[in-house]
Amino acid sequence: MRTYLNALGVTCSLGVGKEAVADALFAADAHGLPSLAGWVPDRLSPLGAVQAPLPAMPPGLAHRDTRNNRLLLLAAQEIETDIRAAIARFGAARIGVVIGTSTTGIEEATGNIAALATTGRWPEGYRYADQELGAPAAFLAEWLDIAGPCYGISTACTSGARALLSARRLLRLGLCDAVLCGGADTLCRLATHGFHALEATSSERCLPFSGSRRGINIGEAAALFLMTRDEAPVAFLGGGASSDAYHMSSPEPEGRGAVEAMHRALAAAGIGAEAIDYVNLHGTATEHNDAMESRAVADMFARPVPCSSTKGLTGHTLGAAGALEAAFCWLALTDSRRRLPPHAWDGVPDAALPSLAFTRTGDTLPEGRRHLMSNSFAFGGNNASLVFAGGT
Repeated sequence: MRTYLNALGVTCSLGVGKEAVADALFAADAHGLPSLAGWVPDRLSPLGAVQAPLPAMPPGLAHRDTRNNRLLLLAAQEIETDIRAAIARFGAARIGVVIGTSTTGIEEATGNIAALATTGRWPEGYRYADQELGAPAAFLAEWLDIAGPCYGISTACTSGARALLSARRLLRLGLCDAVLCGGADTLCRLATHGFHALEATSSERCLPFSGSRRGINIGEAAALFLMTRDEAPVAFLGGGASSDAYHMSSPEPEGRGAVEAMHRALAAAGIGAEAIDYVNLHGTATEHNDAMESRAVADMFARPVPCSSTKGLTGHTLGAAGALEAAFCWLALTDSRRRLPPHAWDGVPDAALPSLAFTRTGDTLPEGRRHLMSNSFAFGGNNASLVFAGGT
């Protein structure tokens, strides 16, 4: 049984909506990583912040008011017509919601905890539930009056990818006829300070796979798909996951868990590695992740497969990254010019790493049936790989 990504709503530092995001993505426009103060101690730091105004909470949902939910709402509004049509067609009980995240309402909670420390009382309106990991999914279900399976997934930086895998499972099990799935994460000081403490952040724009790379930039995003069994231009052929549990925060150096996830993804899709036309790399621009992933990709593919990391344009959007980069694959498969996301870096290779076929601005997919892969890797050795198809 095949599943399809019938609609996409997306917002990130590149823009709001599919058209704006695609324009910036395919042009390798790095305007979305300005240097901002106040997020990393004692210095300016490039951050993939969404600068657009966010919508107000719908009537009756003031208790759900967090930046994370507002960002998710902005993405959902782009495809609200498609969502409402699916509800009318299938019924509220047959629509599921699965959202990956890692920050939810943590930024608001941090402010409330600071107020408690100062005054000895919780601020009026503080709700612990706002920072629970299922809060974004619960918000969408409440807003849309959806009664199907509803839950959050938080597996660090694979959360958004695993939300798509979980949604596909709900459809294949016959528990749902449509699933809203994706990821949403917003900037929060707990995360930015934490990555700074790990010495993983760069004070300059990140440079994935470069010999000059110095670490990640953090970003924020929301990407939301409507997934059904109805045939559409983009098919989600499946994915694979593994958990090598090598280390709490460092990847397994040889990429064995990453290779296992890619093998499982290809098996689920029913294709071989030679069929893949492009790989969206996890590519965080940290020393160890990029070394691991380059080895894994070189081991996986016998030929140089076009690939790129888009985090040089958006920053690392944490729990939303897997969904956002799946959205970039969706945009490539639906683009009339068949453009590929370019690899945004300084062009300085790391001589210690296997050479990869990084895409450049203007590179395109072949005509005919096309297959794309997207990789996401996370703390704790949590790995996920997704495969999409489009064209004829």
